[in-house]
Amino acid sequence: MTRIIALDWGEKRIGVAFSEGILASPHSVIKRKGKVKDYEQIVKLTIETEAELLVIGLPASLNPEQPIGPQAKRVLKHYQALEKMLDIPVKLSNESYSTVDATHFLQQSGRKTKVPIDAAAAAVILQAFLDGRNK
Repeated sequence: MTRIIALDWGEKRIGVAFSEGILASPHSVIKRKGKVKDYEQIVKLTIETEAELLVIGLPASLNPEQPIGPQAKRVLKHYQALEKMLDIPVKLSNESYSTVDATHFLQQSGRKTKVPIDAAAAAVILQAFLDGRNK
């Protein structure tokens, strides 16, 4: 089984999810403290979890005239930096509506949960990636 970490990159927080190949689970949230510290935490997480792949959610633009919006451009810069830093492959996955989907899932679960929305959104991104890969 492949150990995979996924990131939902936000302006203040980075949601983290983990999988050993079939199901994605929310893992944690990284509070943003600047590129260097953020990258250090991500590298540390990949080592601690023995991750073999990192997936980063890329926000797709709904504007056909501007397919890559400002947030996607920022995520691409982080992707490129981490790709150079890590000894594991780094992939991008569409994250459109991941936070909305995670919110609906948590609300419909009918139970109180302490899962941070950022980590749940990362799990949605990772599960979509896994589902697409396993088809």
